[in-house]
Amino acid sequence: MIDFDLYEAKKLYPFQEQTVNQVLEELRKNGANFNLLYQLPTGGGKTVIFSEIARRFIEQWGKKVLILTHRIELSVQTSQQLSAIKVANKVINSEVKHLDDQDEYQCFIAMVETLNNRLNENDNFIADVGLVIVDEAHYNSFRKIFQFYEDANILGVTATPLSSNRNLPLKDNYNKLLVGESISNLIEGGYLSNAETYQYDVNLHGLKIGTNGDFTVSSSDLLYSNFFMQEKLIFAYEEVSLNKKTLIFNAGIETSRRVEDSFKKLKYNIRHLDSTFSDKDRKDVIHWFKVTPGAILTSVGILTTGFDEPTVESIIINRATRSLTLYHQMIGRGSRKLPNKSEFQIIDLGNNVRRFGYWQDYINWQDAFKFPDRFLESRISELEDMEFEVEFEFPKGFDKYMPSAILEEFNIKDCYYECLDRGDKGKVAIDLSIDNHFKAIESAANNLDHALDLMQVIQDHIEHRLKHYTKCISKSTDNYFKYLLETYNRQLAQKIRLNIED
Repeated sequence: MIDFDLYEAKKLYPFQEQTVNQVLEELRKNGANFNLLYQLPTGGGKTVIFSEIARRFIEQWGKKVLILTHRIELSVQTSQQLSAIKVANKVINSEVKHLDDQDEYQCFIAMVETLNNRLNENDNFIADVGLVIVDEAHYNSFRKIFQFYEDANILGVTATPLSSNRNLPLKDNYNKLLVGESISNLIEGGYLSNAETYQYDVNLHGLKIGTNGDFTVSSSDLLYSNFFMQEKLIFAYEEVSLNKKTLIFNAGIETSRRVEDSFKKLKYNIRHLDSTFSDKDRKDVIHWFKVTPGAILTSVGILTTGFDEPTVESIIINRATRSLTLYHQMIGRGSRKLPNKSEFQIIDLGNNVRRFGYWQDYINWQDAFKFPDRFLESRISELEDMEFEVEFEFPKGFDKYMPSAILEEFNIKDCYYECLDRGDKGKVAIDLSIDNHFKAIESAANNLDHALDLMQVIQDHIEHRLKHYTKCISKSTDNYFKYLLETYNRQLAQKIRLNIED
């Protein structure tokens, strides 16, 4: 049996006590088969809250509680909290094949895949469950379990009540959303650290959107692994986060490895972590990060949930995402409050703040729950409009290659409308743009080969201009843009070869 004296119970804050009472009242009022979704920001203490709900449900309803997680770290954290409040519990991991001792426990914590395997072998694997609690309920993997507990209540908890799959909205499985304290209220109440946000504009035109609706890892790696983006990251770190304990979130392993190499060359204390690490190596890296002042940890998709290190002082989002959930998960890793920490820094290197707003901003979660498509579409369309309002930012050190002032003196949008006002075809703006790019290259080129190399240096700038041009003519299909870009580069290269000597 569990030795309860090993664990120290956390006392509920007033808002947490109020939440426990609200949830239990909803379950009592609506009876069995009622599914409730509860939203609370990362750092608000969801584990403490739902553990206390489990304790009181067992006491008042006289039935068992099942808690579902998707990470082993979350299972362990939950088990420790339950033990601290003297709830006899058992973690069902891959080694647990049978529950001959289940009468000794009132609560079970299980990884979703493990439990699904057991239930497919025996649909009464855990008997007399009255409440199923789903941690990180926005993940869709939990749905497969619901069919086995149609006569029980289901309580989902999440910081962001938006399904990880747009085609499977949460409102299909939950009858009601209960919204907890807002981020700004938790900051004002002294429960969370406030955030100071720094934005660095990034040209994202090379990114591609995958089948999951987010930017693909391959296109993100290509963009964020290049020299200019590494330079921008280091500049941002040195400007905002120098000597602060820092988490860097990346989209791909290649990027994170490159980040580690770039920082190590400058003698910074940094380590890389991703999902391919063994359990031992993973624990070693996390322990190193916890005990090392000013440490930098660069990672990929492994520290967004189930990782709690209050001493984090700076969050660098070295990626772009279209997932509001991921955005909040990343930032939430820095929001834990300490007696000597009331503020942390956010560095955004993916235009994410423009896409989703500041972390502290109010979000109408009821609207997100009831009308998820409308809620998401409004943000994506705003993103597309905003991307075209952003001026191109030349990489640090660009003027070593060619004078940016020549390129900045030409605006293709203005040129397009000036052509129309004169009665010329809008296509003339393309010819004038080629002339401007050629002028910049000619001013810096030593010979033909050098000029053609410089042409490759300005590919991002060329794409940026042509995106604006296609926006002007409302003809922005992928095929047309590809044709336009190929034609533009061919004509610019031809002009270089005709006018610059070998």
